Amino acid sequence: MKRTIAVLLMLAMAVGLFAACESQTPGADLIGISMPTQSSERWIKDGHTMRDILIERGFNVDLQYAEDNIPTQRLQIEAMIARGAKVLVIAAVDASTLSSLLDEAAEQGVKVISYDRLLVDTAAVSYYATFDNVSVGVLQAQSLIDGLKEHRGEGPWNIELFAGSPDDTNSFFFFSGAMQVLQPYIDAGQVTVVSGQMTQGEVGTLRWDGAVAQARMDAILAAHYSGGTPLHGVLSPYDGLSRGIISALISFGFEVGTDNWPVVTGQDAEAASITMIRSGHQYSTVLKDTRDLARVAADMVEAVLAGTEPEINDTETYFNNVIFVPSYLLVPYNVDITNYRELVMDSGYLTDDDIQ
Repeated sequence: MKRTIAVLLMLAMAVGLFAACESQTPGADLIGISMPTQSSERWIKDGHTMRDILIERGFNVDLQYAEDNIPTQRLQIEAMIARGAKVLVIAAVDASTLSSLLDEAAEQGVKVISYDRLLVDTAAVSYYATFDNVSVGVLQAQSLIDGLKEHRGEGPWNIELFAGSPDDTNSFFFFSGAMQVLQPYIDAGQVTVVSGQMTQGEVGTLRWDGAVAQARMDAILAAHYSGGTPLHGVLSPYDGLSRGIISALISFGFEVGTDNWPVVTGQDAEAASITMIRSGHQYSTVLKDTRDLARVAADMVEAVLAGTEPEINDTETYFNNVIFVPSYLLVPYNVDITNYRELVMDSGYLTDDDIQ
């Protein structure tokens, strides 16, 4: 493996996928941080916040973004291992594609921390830092129901469902949590999914791509709502998808501020979506404070290097097909027009300049 990684390291340097270490403290341990993409505001926040915390604590850091490309992420991680990384913190593009590489890394003594996306099919994962992802889905669905009651009375209501990327384990937890809330309403006839698309496979959105969500929303509207059937709400699991969905709604003729505008949920409290909440385009989002998550992951890094146990609060939820991964779950918060300033702005997560 060492020979293979050395060759891959040279290849990575040749094609520009490997960047110099973010900090150069002689003798300090190297920590590799592998993030999936810079196309999402939240992953930029995650990576940079964790990098800064670890550098402040005296570590050398190699932060890389794979831009949602599976081979690129694998190559970047192989390069980190070749450079002598002691710990890898990984938010995977596809959680199922790294298992053999991580097994080999573990044999060399490299510790692995799964970051907000559960790494599966390997026993090499030491810990998992994430949010209570079932609760995220519950918050989204409950906010959808609350918005429907607020804007559309007691129903019945017509809705459409969107889920996240099928290669991201979190999307299943989000959808499962949401359906815990929505299924009783569907069973009672209070909620109807007019398209009939209700399974994870039917409503998933590859790579969390807003353009994919917009295209699917366009198709649903054309097929099921052209005859005047009202659409009251859309369950969206991520702000980037929400914005794509909103673009489709506008193109179809829905008008914000009128009685026909649907309730649209989201996640990640991105600046563009907070702006849309203020304007009435998006009803809600879910705040997952990545500053707290980055600190939890940094604490895990320090603990594994010191040979001690980090703080964990869950050992029974996250089975990665091999082991139950010891986890620390942070609390998510629903955000809407009534509390966005308190939760998002006053906390410093975003500034007023961010949402202009």
